[in-house]
Amino acid sequence: MTTPATFSRYADLPALIGLMEGDEKHNAAAHSTLDVLWVLYDRVLAVSPETAEDPARDRFLLSKGHGPAAFYAVLAAKGFLDVPTLRGWTAFDSPLGHHPDRVLVPGAEIGSGSLGHGLPLGLGTALGLRAQGTRRADGTAPRVVVLVGDGELDEGSNHEAIAAAARLGADNLTVVVIDNASATHGWPGGVGRRFEVEGWETREVGGRDHDALQDAFTRPTTGRPLAVVARVRNGN
Repeated sequence: MTTPATFSRYADLPALIGLMEGDEKHNAAAHSTLDVLWVLYDRVLAVSPETAEDPARDRFLLSKGHGPAAFYAVLAAKGFLDVPTLRGWTAFDSPLGHHPDRVLVPGAEIGSGSLGHGLPLGLGTALGLRAQGTRRADGTAPRVVVLVGDGELDEGSNHEAIAAAARLGADNLTVVVIDNASATHGWPGGVGRRFEVEGWETREVGGRDHDALQDAFTRPTTGRPLAVVARVRNGN
């Protein structure tokens, strides 16, 4: 699987998304994740098409799976998908559905559909890697990053995972929350406070600021799971 160099830049992502036509009701959801996805795959995650099966790879779990056009575009730009595959997305014989399927989409770690499952799966993955003693050549543990939406945090399964992660010492787990003010209930003090009271380290940044996102993801932590709240508003 190769991606032409002319489609490997951040500036190419709108054109790649434009190849995916059809009845897509979640365009706003897709575009809200675009910059976070790009920074993760371009600057942060230790994973590539060549290392996609390496036990010591970083794992990215897309829990906010509705509106996956941005995810598919980034995978194509990074060589996990052939660009022509994007043109037939959601067709009967296409591997690219309205939710990613881990069996069909190269680079997808989980299948999505029911909101609220990604964070518990990410916590289980992080704990499983620790139990197996999986390490990279430099001795560091692989990282597990889960992308969720703020509205998705209304799900009870997420509350259980948030409560358990710090208590279990899952310091290789990172959650990035796309905060576009779509949560039904909300939390006193904001999304980040919901994680802080359960022992997480929390950082809040603009969801379009690539340098700030990179810093939030890569700045050393204090031995706790990390929650990055990326603020994104509709239309900006």
